[in-house]
Amino acid sequence: MKILVLNAGSSSHKLCLYALADPLPEVALPAAPQPVWEAQIDWYPQQAVVEINTQAGESLAQKLDVTSRREILSQVLSTLWQGTTQVLKRLDEIDGVGHRVVHGGQAYQASTVVTPEVKAAIARLTQLAPNHNPVNLEGIELLEELLENVPQVAVFDTAFHSQMPDIAAIYPGPYDWLDQGIRRYGFHGISHQYCSQRAAQILGRDDLRLIICHLGNGGSLCAVHHGRSIDTTMGFTPLDGLMMGTRSGSVDPGILLYLMRQGYSADQLDQLLNRESGLKGISGISHDLRQIEQAIVAGDSRAKLAQDIYLHRFKACFGAMLMSLGGADGVVFTAGIGEHAASIRAAACEAMGFLGLKLDASKNDHNPVDQDIATDDSTMRVLVIHTQEDWAIARDCWHHLKLCSS
Repeated sequence: MKILVLNAGSSSHKLCLYALADPLPEVALPAAPQPVWEAQIDWYPQQAVVEINTQAGESLAQKLDVTSRREILSQVLSTLWQGTTQVLKRLDEIDGVGHRVVHGGQAYQASTVVTPEVKAAIARLTQLAPNHNPVNLEGIELLEELLENVPQVAVFDTAFHSQMPDIAAIYPGPYDWLDQGIRRYGFHGISHQYCSQRAAQILGRDDLRLIICHLGNGGSLCAVHHGRSIDTTMGFTPLDGLMMGTRSGSVDPGILLYLMRQGYSADQLDQLLNRESGLKGISGISHDLRQIEQAIVAGDSRAKLAQDIYLHRFKACFGAMLMSLGGADGVVFTAGIGEHAASIRAAACEAMGFLGLKLDASKNDHNPVDQDIATDDSTMRVLVIHTQEDWAIARDCWHHLKLCSS
């Protein structure tokens, strides 16, 4: 069975094609199945940087002027059946498509086959995930045009958090907010769930209290107790919690009231908080931590301030997750920054030294993947896990297709 996965983030777009056998391997493997074809599009203001690789070793790298995301996505998909990275003879060889959809609201607490009603719900929830749901819906509609009747499955980032206890999910505003659907939903659930499962396998136990640190352009922490999300830093929208690449994270709501009284519109506040804040807003350089670290080496004080605030906010949110769990057996770092920024992991773990956490500096500095990088005498384990959202989406899609055909 050939399954195409579209995983749209706020600053990148990943696409993978899996050829899956029956029976399907479990998620907790030493290594997830490798896609036969994969592509990544990194979005910049005027340009899209595209990298495509196949299991057979063919590759393609190019820079494209951004006309529209839809047009570039179409161009990248066309390399599946033509050019040097061709892996299909015909487009109709694809049996199903799985999409990461960021916000499913209260209606969708598990993955589901895409229908007109599901598409309408994704569109309605755009106001709660403006950087993501429109792109998710765009991908669904494009694949409908290209593949016509091929089934598509929406895998919701909010689903893993849907059973959070009320004390973590309900805001301390008027109680009738609940009737309006105003509550904490949480995000990055596909990644948090996969990493908690993989951590249980690596450590050989499933009765774990874990703090999963998904740190990328978007970032969130999740308190996981025995495989279930009991608290997380993102809330009603993906804007809450940690300082991120271009998002502010949590700010005093009074700031927004103040700015509104100065004449700011809702759209202007949206632009400020979602696209002009965070690392980019403080540094004045970029949302990319790698560029900020280069500027720090060159002596840029605003870049240093941005990194320092990022770590300060991380520590504050980490403390909240730790208290929700009543202690932790392990910490997991994942996603772009979590997996690749050794300096951020070191600084974060140094702040946890009073808990008895001890980091093995040598392991931390040598690009660990799915590895425990704590010392033997550390009171908490520290794992770096390569998040496999794409594989998790493909697995959910496979199960839905098998259910539909049975």
